[in-house]
Amino acid sequence: MSSVRKLMTRRCGIDTSILVRLTTGEPARDFDRTVAALTRLVEAEHVALFASPMVIGEAYIALQHHYGVSKPDAKAALRSVLSSGLVAPSAGEEVLEALSSRHGCGLLDRLIVLQYAADGLETLTLDRKMAALPKAARLSLGPAKR
Repeated sequence: MSSVRKLMTRRCGIDTSILVRLTTGEPARDFDRTVAALTRLVEAEHVALFASPMVIGEAYIALQHHYGVSKPDAKAALRSVLSSGLVAPSAGEEVLEALSSRHGCGLLDRLIVLQYAADGLETLTLDRKMAALPKAARLSLGPAKR
């Protein structure tokens, strides 16, 4: 059993506090320790690290609200961390595309659709821009009742 366990990669999801720390680099002392601890997990213990769409969305808001980062800069910083090789988006490469998008619906709507798609679900919405995304559809309300 132990030889089988060694071949299996442990998969862990990070929380928002770690993603924000990796994105801001603040405070510097804790940033260095966080990177060292995560690197140790990846290199020595062969752990694969992921950030969920919910964590990415929460970090996006936290960067704006608590750190005064603009939306474009927050998206660029998150994309940089999530493409660094240390942490990957759990919903796949499409998250990196969502972080690069400048037209259509917002990042949080895109992350919602990606999470549902990762769960094998289609997203229903009343939002026209969101409904234009793959794996999303606009809910038909039918005629209004009198």
